[in-house]
Amino acid sequence: MASIAKTVVATGASSGLGFELVKQLLAQTQPYKFIIGARDTKTTQAAFDGLKYDSSKHSLFIFPLELSNLKTVQTFSQQTLEKVGQGKIDYLLLNAAIAKNANEPGPNGSKWSEAYHVNHLSQHYLTHLLREKLEESRSRIVVVSSGAVRGVEDPSLLEGDVKSASKTERSAYSATKFIQLLGAHWWRRQLKGKCDVVAVSPGLIPGTGLPRSTKAQLPVNHPDAKTVPEGAQSILRAFTRDDFPEDPEQIFLTSWGEWWPKDVYKLTLDKNLQDKWCPSKDEIEKEEGVNA
Repeated sequence: MASIAKTVVATGASSGLGFELVKQLLAQTQPYKFIIGARDTKTTQAAFDGLKYDSSKHSLFIFPLELSNLKTVQTFSQQTLEKVGQGKIDYLLLNAAIAKNANEPGPNGSKWSEAYHVNHLSQHYLTHLLREKLEESRSRIVVVSSGAVRGVEDPSLLEGDVKSASKTERSAYSATKFIQLLGAHWWRRQLKGKCDVVAVSPGLIPGTGLPRSTKAQLPVNHPDAKTVPEGAQSILRAFTRDDFPEDPEQIFLTSWGEWWPKDVYKLTLDKNLQDKWCPSKDEIEKEEGVNA
């Protein structure tokens, strides 16, 4: 009897780690149905076509998604739900990220920086839009995080660090990934008993396009550096691990396959802080001027 295809909805899968992760899943005997959001659908489609995967087993759909524009997030969610139909979303992979400072005006007049939109707000909004289907499907939500969350020492400075045209010298990447982890904790609480939420670090991966918006370059010869295939394997572990710690707040899977002790990311465990940085669907639409 043929296996039932598992459905993966993904952001950040048009290149780098996300592309490699899909490539590895396409090589498995388990059938998959991928629904991928991408800025450049034509180039992304050509890249996946070049893999020569077994299209009789797997299916792959690419829809436009620009995470600096919440209206495209709305459209992508609608197209996703139409394509899923009566089926399930087995996995929601939130992998998109940019390493970009916050010294430019916000997208579409927003008071928030592009990095904040891409790394947190838009993917948080997408989860809101898919929430009913995620709960119905008892999905697993995989949030690709980073050890950079440890770069935030004073959460009271976050707002200034992620606003548009910010003059901060602190890292907007660390700040937005910290807020993203606050969001993972928030969704874990919201979806308790319905969906699993796992945050995972792929490790230090010099071979991705993450730093393309900055002058920074990751050191290839760093002793902790991993290859893109190794980083993708780290993320894939978050798809399959079921040995969850007894403490529900221990949701962070390291690149070496261990559950990170909570004291490493203790500042993200503040529930009031989680609530502050996780606006409702209606609040997002009102503040960002998006019509539902």
